[in-house]
Amino acid sequence: MVERPGAFTFIDQACTLIGPELKVGDAAPDFHVIANDLSTVTLADSRGKVRIISVVPSLDTGVCDAQTRRFNEAASDLGEHVVVLTISADLPFAQKRWCGAAGVERVQTLSDHRDMSFGSAYGTYIKEVRLESRAVFVVDSSDKIVYVEYVPAAGQHPNYEAALQAAKAAK
Repeated sequence: MVERPGAFTFIDQACTLIGPELKVGDAAPDFHVIANDLSTVTLADSRGKVRIISVVPSLDTGVCDAQTRRFNEAASDLGEHVVVLTISADLPFAQKRWCGAAGVERVQTLSDHRDMSFGSAYGTYIKEVRLESRAVFVVDSSDKIVYVEYVPAAGQHPNYEAALQAAKAAK
């Protein structure tokens, strides 16, 4: 497995990300994560749609909360051909509780806690703390990555507008 030392800063500590650094034009790797109802979700489950994949360390932190709410608000303007997935290593029960408390209904929260399948495939698995790093991917309907942003530090926001524009332009 590829390791990228110092690729992400978490609480002022340089951390190692496990997995490849994906680029625009790459085929989107498959993954299996857990939905709030404990069912398994894969990339293929949203085949034929444009996907915004918003990756956060934990929904119970300020920037992660804001990131997920921002994409939830934007989702209604994106049309039926775009889905927004938020992936973290939070337990599915915690994700469900957070969504209910936050009123988030347009974003599907998915847990990678079981085996870090998504994090290992997309290069967002933080080795030292077994969480996801902050990142945003846009995957088109043919499973090609059309936008990638690996945010370098946990306390920084992603470029929301760039990700949303990429999703709007994708087919």
